[in-house]
Amino acid sequence: MTQIHPTAIVAPGAELGADVQIGPYCIVGPAVRLGDRSQLDSHVRIDGATEIGPDGHLFHAAAIGGAPQDLKYRGARSAARIGARCTLREFCTVNRATGEGEATVIGDDCLLMAYSHVAHNCTLGHHVIIGNCSAAAGHVEIGDFAIISGLTPIHQFVRIGAHVIIGGGLRVPKDVPPFVRAGGMPLKVSGLNTIGLERRGFSAETMAELRKLYRIFFRAQLIKEEALARIRAECRPLPEVEQFCSFIERSERGLTR
Repeated sequence: MTQIHPTAIVAPGAELGADVQIGPYCIVGPAVRLGDRSQLDSHVRIDGATEIGPDGHLFHAAAIGGAPQDLKYRGARSAARIGARCTLREFCTVNRATGEGEATVIGDDCLLMAYSHVAHNCTLGHHVIIGNCSAAAGHVEIGDFAIISGLTPIHQFVRIGAHVIIGGGLRVPKDVPPFVRAGGMPLKVSGLNTIGLERRGFSAETMAELRKLYRIFFRAQLIKEEALARIRAECRPLPEVEQFCSFIERSERGLTR
């Protein structure tokens, strides 16, 4: 059964799924859609054309779907879409996109810890974790299973690949390729995210090819084009190998090496 606290404000037009729980002093705007079993604890505010998938949990004072912090924004009809089973902790903020018909998108099973921020036009994959007080600027892309540790600012338009782990308190000014761990100041790649990949069931065969790929790209002292050509010539054509190469080819901000 859906339960709405007497102090909450749910605007006419908001669409609520089954068994939604809306706690004290929450505000839900008229274009909001809440999936089945969504839970809003207290003082949560959801604005704009925002969709929250089923089984989402928004903790105290999360602010979702607000106007972008972008001087180009002129009131365009944009959206924020958050997938299923996401947890957004205290004072987390997610802004809707800047342009007409655009969206800020967060996938399924993500965890955004307290005071974290996802800006306009960001795209997060599935199972992403963003640590306390970390912030993704506009148009950032973060791949599946990436982990961003606390107090980490990510520059606008940066892309972070799948299965990456980034240490805490470190500025991310350039793209970070998939499957690696990164740390230090300035940020540098420091190896494959071996523990994370093994926990997620990567086979011994795939791990061997990723280690070979890593040695070629990060240790052979080749320019990008030479390294990619050698990887494609020497590594088995596994999906993960192609995923890595495609990410590198699409990089526009430069690469963390």
